[in-house]
Amino acid sequence: SISLLDFENGWEITNSPMSFMPLGKLRMPETSAAGDVSHGGKKHLISFKHAGPGRRVLNARMDNFGPGGAITAHIELFDEPEDSMVICTPFDKPGHFYYNQKINCMRAEGEVSYNGVKYVFDPSESFAVLDWGRGVWTYHNTWYWGSASYHVDGVPFGWNIGYGFGDCSAASENMLFYNGRAHKLSQVKFNIPGNEKDFMSPWTFTSDDGRFEMDFVPMLDRAACTDVKLIKSDQHQVFGRFTGKAVLDDGTVIEVRDFPGFAEKVENKW
Repeated sequence: SISLLDFENGWEITNSPMSFMPLGKLRMPETSAAGDVSHGGKKHLISFKHAGPGRRVLNARMDNFGPGGAITAHIELFDEPEDSMVICTPFDKPGHFYYNQKINCMRAEGEVSYNGVKYVFDPSESFAVLDWGRGVWTYHNTWYWGSASYHVDGVPFGWNIGYGFGDCSAASENMLFYNGRAHKLSQVKFNIPGNEKDFMSPWTFTSDDGRFEMDFVPMLDRAACTDVKLIKSDQHQVFGRFTGKAVLDDGTVIEVRDFPGFAEKVENKW
């Protein structure tokens, strides 16, 4: 899947080629620390490759990406922080689990070209989150996930928040990341207006320990729904700006205003 989002002009394009029953042909690695992944066909290629410790190279090409024709991308992720979020979440169904790592606040450098426009990523201002996961999932599930990576007064800062995907009663995936170190949070609640259907009105985020309290003003909803009867993915990945406070483990309060990030609600059947 490739998505291109233009926040200034309020549009996005998502194109998701699908492979049915790959049966291990992708040879996905057992760990995020080693191994490469690629997926391609006659009209597209997407690859994630290791390029030394803490560095990944992302390459992508898709001939008929959108109305503007082909898209190409070459982006390098580096400056991997010391800490990241790793969790193995069980499901209620025996034998099912999700093993996941989120690496926030990686620097991003490179460029994307589409429709005669070149988008350049400057590592001094461009950050990325690497989402890596393996598992045996249940057929029907819904998850909530939010992430942000940027800086506060020149110090890399971000977070990973979420729930719903599996049984998180023993541990949550909610964490803050400040200057490369992780700070564990308790439970965080996504308050989506309109009975969780009005995605473009302001949201709020609250926590049971008071350490993550945010207002969220949406800018763009990357809404995509793939429905081929037995397989369905209904996604609302909403990008916007956070304003509020987060509290580190030592009690330090980090205040942010118009901090860029996203939050999503996704329902899957596959």
